[in-house]
Amino acid sequence: MNSKAQLFLFCGKMGAGKSTYSQVIAKQKQTVLLSEDAWLAAHYPHQITKFNDYIHYSNLIKPFVKQHVQQLLSLGLSVVMDFPANTVKQRAWLVSLANDIQCEHTLFYLQVSDEVCLSRIAKRRLAQPKRAHFDTPEVFHQVTQYFEPPKASEQLAVEDVAESSTAI
Repeated sequence: MNSKAQLFLFCGKMGAGKSTYSQVIAKQKQTVLLSEDAWLAAHYPHQITKFNDYIHYSNLIKPFVKQHVQQLLSLGLSVVMDFPANTVKQRAWLVSLANDIQCEHTLFYLQVSDEVCLSRIAKRRLAQPKRAHFDTPEVFHQVTQYFEPPKASEQLAVEDVAESSTAI
């Protein structure tokens, strides 16, 4: 395993700018970017119509994602994962991808107010009409009820990202 490889993860509420910031980090680090949205859209293009569908299909791709990411990291390639690390369970799985093969990770924590997130979601709904059924205040509030900020007890390498750094 090349010790220079690193796994980059993102935590923040819906609309916080995780996808946008993951693209910035991938470009800065000149590394591989994997997007859960892209994987799900490619494999299940019309099957995700509600939040429970997302959970179901997200779980189905995890074994393939794990194998792929660990192969890349083992080859010495850093990986930016645009997959939500918004709950303790999600973070534990994502960090295990690195820990299982003794690779370092960094979790970028985007702390953005609900008002800013909702404003961004409204703009995204207009810019990306295919996402309009998910980018609603109702879905935001449904998803946000499960959001868990990272805790020191999780022993994560956390880098806090200021709200102004996540501007879309």
